[in-house]
Amino acid sequence: MKRAFLFLSIHCKIRMVKKMKLEIAGESYPIIIEKKKTTKNLYIRVKDDLAVHITCHTFTSDRQIEEIIRKNQKSIVDMIHRMKQKKKREEEFYFLGKKYDIVYTEFCDISLGKDKVFIHRDFDLDKWKKKQALSLFQEHLETCYDRFSRKIPHPTLRIRKMKSRWGVCNTKTHVITLNLELITKDIHCLDYVIMHELSHLVEPNHSKRFWSVVEENCRNYKYYRKLTNEIGEEEV
Repeated sequence: MKRAFLFLSIHCKIRMVKKMKLEIAGESYPIIIEKKKTTKNLYIRVKDDLAVHITCHTFTSDRQIEEIIRKNQKSIVDMIHRMKQKKKREEEFYFLGKKYDIVYTEFCDISLGKDKVFIHRDFDLDKWKKKQALSLFQEHLETCYDRFSRKIPHPTLRIRKMKSRWGVCNTKTHVITLNLELITKDIHCLDYVIMHELSHLVEPNHSKRFWSVVEENCRNYKYYRKLTNEIGEEEV
């Protein structure tokens, strides 16, 4: 991959928002910088429009930002690549880790074949995914809970679409929320995310002790963590 070059011309916009451009292999990507008084750290994200969004404190100088971008070029390139893969994946159909070729039809709402999925163009796919996920996720949550190595309170399951997380655990209410898009992943990825969130009921942070609990319950967690995060901006 060709080296990324940074154009240092900065154009001011309203409310402390500035723009730069990053060129990678002949393609330009906007860098949008937003400075806030309430932001203590600097955050770099690549969003659906392939723009690089940087949020930092008001007093972070432009020179500091430019230096951080240079130091993190490889990470930014990787984030752009992952977002491109995610956008491509969204145009395809995956169910429980398997890819199906999409065939649009007028004769049914949805039907899964061996390698093809037949979908009506007006069909609410998210509603169908939610229906499949409700029973499957609950079943796997109960199985993982029964197998879990530590004594923990029984969690309540919620399912919704999330852009930046595969799962969330509320340690006070014992509610585990799983990303609806896990229905597109391999079933072992679902189990890993559930074990990950259950482990937060023992250790609420991501300390070494937390990862030890995860490993107790998912021996190959590093492999499934990588597989789960392979495509997309989400991370667990």
